[in-house]
Amino acid sequence: MKAIIFGITGQDGYYLNELLLKKGVEVIGASRSKSGYIQGNVGDFEFVDNLIRQQNPDYIFHLAADSTTSHDSLFENHQAIATGTLNILESVKNHCNNCKVFLCGSGMQFKNTGIPIDENTKFKASSPYAIARIQSIYAGRYYREKFKTPVYIGYFFNHDSELRTERHINKKITTAVNRIKNGSNEKLELGNVDVKKEFNFAGDMVEATWLLVNQNNIFEAVIGSGKAYSIKDFVEYCFSKIGKDYKDYLIIKEGFIPDYDILVSNPALIQSIGYQPKTDFYQLADIMLNECKDKNCICN
Repeated sequence: MKAIIFGITGQDGYYLNELLLKKGVEVIGASRSKSGYIQGNVGDFEFVDNLIRQQNPDYIFHLAADSTTSHDSLFENHQAIATGTLNILESVKNHCNNCKVFLCGSGMQFKNTGIPIDENTKFKASSPYAIARIQSIYAGRYYREKFKTPVYIGYFFNHDSELRTERHINKKITTAVNRIKNGSNEKLELGNVDVKKEFNFAGDMVEATWLLVNQNNIFEAVIGSGKAYSIKDFVEYCFSKIGKDYKDYLIIKEGFIPDYDILVSNPALIQSIGYQPKTDFYQLADIMLNECKDKNCICN
């Protein structure tokens, strides 16, 4: 078996690559960066078409994106997510229409009323990121219905790992806590710490992805834990691990308006095919605090 991963250098691509190799799948990684993988832009049809024609894969995973809802990333995310999806699907139709295609969706593309979100929740174009994700999903549905392309969609809810950068809040928190542990007197400035979200581990999310694409009945599924914690819960636990009171270090930004008060999934459908996350809220924090330097393993 052979798989192409677009966006292999992100945290999800890293963990998916590790999983597929353990399953005996040959992996071809594609990335915009010069990272030892095939260099190319998923937004470039000629590049995508040539790669898929040459490799004739059994699976394609489209994980490429700039994971931010910022308007500043409007065109970058449109190209990577929406145009990238069309490039992949048209190339699959042309060369290997039985290839299973996985498109990554997001909990951020749904209308969020505070109740758990499932596959039947309506979409809402609340950001450029959501717009690109919604267009990608409709393209996937079109090719599935029109050309019978086996297109799978996993709507990822919040997830992290030690591979995140500090622009992601959980990594910002754990990196600051580690510096404070080592003697820094800095303060940690955050927005609304009462916001609640899921704290999933990227390694678990790709396990769910693999389950999804290896059955023939369910084509779209919300992927998450269904368990929400506040950012304050995460901050408090991380500081407790170094024997500090978070209140001595936390500064709240004045006038900060979060994207939501709570964002949580209803993962009943993905659980119905056997998915259960292995890593809980506390274990994720421990993984991120340990900040494993050897990316061939996950620190305990």
